Amino acid sequence: MRRFLVVLLTLVAILAAGWFALQRADIGYDRLELVYANSDSRILPLENGLRVHYRDVGPRDAPAIVLVHGFSSSLHTWEPWVANLKRDYRVISLDLPGHGLTNCLDGDRIGTEQFVETVDAVTRALGVDKFTLAGNSMGGGVAWAYALAHPARLEGLVLVDASGWPETSQEEQSDPLVFKLLSNPVARRLMKNTDMTWLVRDGLRDSFANPDLATDEMVYRYTALARAPCHRDALMALTSGGKGRIWATKETLSDIKTPTLILHGEQDNLIPVAAARKFADAIPGAELVIYPDAGHLPQEELAEESAEDLRSFLADINAPETAPAEPAEDG
Repeated sequence: MRRFLVVLLTLVAILAAGWFALQRADIGYDRLELVYANSDSRILPLENGLRVHYRDVGPRDAPAIVLVHGFSSSLHTWEPWVANLKRDYRVISLDLPGHGLTNCLDGDRIGTEQFVETVDAVTRALGVDKFTLAGNSMGGGVAWAYALAHPARLEGLVLVDASGWPETSQEEQSDPLVFKLLSNPVARRLMKNTDMTWLVRDGLRDSFANPDLATDEMVYRYTALARAPCHRDALMALTSGGKGRIWATKETLSDIKTPTLILHGEQDNLIPVAAARKFADAIPGAELVIYPDAGHLPQEELAEESAEDLRSFLADINAPETAPAEPAEDG
């Protein structure tokens, strides 16, 4: 018995030493901005204390599109679309609170409600009265929630592998390992300040139909930006539900009258393609495009193809209205 206790205590000591060795401190915004901001980056201070990192490119008199990223991501996920669209459209991408280079406030406030408020505050501050709103994953959930809250401000709605429908038990079982761990309160507390590089890599590889697209640079960007002050608290709060979240239902979404484009990768391991079909069935007149060779991030994996589908949609909703032809005069 004594020998067993010695072995057990030794094992506990080794595990504790390993856990402490994996602890990682915060990285200040000033250091992160040196690497992850660029010449188009701007910081917008809001009255509530948020300092929102955004990029605003393209002709100021062109139709505007606003891009909202997903959970633990940043505006960098949209760079392929930005490069394609900025010749002809005003393209605004932003980091949500607790993500990228945007700070966060009270962890109890983070969630869909705060994200919708942030999108609204940023667009109003930039003088953008009407725009198309596109969101990926969690950002897709923000986008359709915004369409319900502020329908008069939207010209179009684009849902890219959007979240919102409650998961079935079968879908929960197929979640990537990182999300299974984060769904456990004990695991969240243990993982919060540890080196998450291997889990981030695993989650990103699961996000693509071609796992090799999850490059080292991408993995390091995700892990570094998650170490900004308070971001890990924000991400942990979001995994437990976040504030102001609403679930998608056919009845709720039927109130969306904004022209809607739904894009979804058929090989999405996080949000099944069935969710896209539910959105298309629920939102009146929605257009659905499914990519057989894409996963959760078609804006990166099939950047050119998805951007062209978006361009077609934008051209349709921004086409000038033609006046009805005058009836021919008799004689």
